[in-house]
Amino acid sequence: MAVMTEAEIAELAAWIAEAGLSGSAETVLVEGFCSRVVALGVPLLRAIAFIDTLHPIYEGRAFRWEKGKPGATLSEYGRSTEGELAERWQSSPFLRLLESGESVMRRRISALSETEFARFPELRADSITEYVAMVNRFAAAGVIGEMDCFYSSWMTDHPGCFADADITALQRLTPFLGLAVKCASLGRVAGTLVETYLGRDAGRRVLSGRIARGVADRIEAVLWYSDLRNYTRISDTSAPEQIIPMLNDYADVIISAIHENAGDVLKLIGDGVLAIFPAQERHEACAAALNAAATARRSVISLNARRSAQGLPATDMYLGLHIGEVFYGNIGSKERLDFTVIGPAVNEVSRIAAMCRSVDQPVLLSAAFAGSVGEQPPPFVSVGRFALRGVARAQELFTLDPGASL
Repeated sequence: MAVMTEAEIAELAAWIAEAGLSGSAETVLVEGFCSRVVALGVPLLRAIAFIDTLHPIYEGRAFRWEKGKPGATLSEYGRSTEGELAERWQSSPFLRLLESGESVMRRRISALSETEFARFPELRADSITEYVAMVNRFAAAGVIGEMDCFYSSWMTDHPGCFADADITALQRLTPFLGLAVKCASLGRVAGTLVETYLGRDAGRRVLSGRIARGVADRIEAVLWYSDLRNYTRISDTSAPEQIIPMLNDYADVIISAIHENAGDVLKLIGDGVLAIFPAQERHEACAAALNAAATARRSVISLNARRSAQGLPATDMYLGLHIGEVFYGNIGSKERLDFTVIGPAVNEVSRIAAMCRSVDQPVLLSAAFAGSVGEQPPPFVSVGRFALRGVARAQELFTLDPGASL
């Protein structure tokens, strides 16, 4: 077997650095690294690299490469603290490395060694002759959440296993690969965090560089403000440990309905949801908001059935819809900014939603919204004119025609 020269190691390290700086995806980095290692004489058959992340659902991302197959594949894994993933982690070579403080583990796969770890019988059945696990730890200052290591495993089916020189070369090169993968992963973390906490469109705008205080766009948008019926009473009479799961259940179905219809959620205010549907075409934005409302109402009915069957408190959604011009951008102090919408229309939509209780209607629409739908005749009925708190003029409000289908 050929042994990598110093020049070849340096050339591969330079390629990793260049690919990482150019912003290559993790799968591109792993595939490029593995294919080059093979071309330099290392008898690599399979490789798996993974790194934890910050995500509300996934604990991390794994990247798999196998010789003869196109590219590298990506998979995301859930929490390793429960269920099958917890069992697999407890029997993992990587946990052994973390507990021992070591960085490398080499094991020949044979009838004698296959009982050491849960994966080894599968590897032996696939004719793997040697398995190598590596852990590259981050310094404390580089740890973000659970992202504290870069993990990798390297497998061969060569009858003579890996040469010592192969492992030495991998040990020297893996930190470069780990650094490039960590950089790509941190970019994904940043995207996940801003979109999770600011909203999808607001998050993308922040990542594009719109972070200066006072930077705001004047846009026309459909405004959505919803909250939960009798939330105060439910929160006062329910066990404290039931409140957050309840809010999460209703937020799941309402926010999903908004996102499925091209809306963007800007704020969660207790049980309230503030969202926008940008109005490049007024009737299209209104139609999207109405579709979201219909989807959310159906989902809330299904959710209520499930929660009631479990003996949990159930409620309903009050919703106000309005269309108007708003300022959309950064508001706040030098130390704490919020990317949101402001303007009279925002105040009006919250007051419209609050009127749902007074007129006993689950959905109320402003006259501006009703007049922008573009259907003839519109599927709405007037519920009267009302003086809204903080709004200068009385507003005619509409609700959905019970006989109309959305």
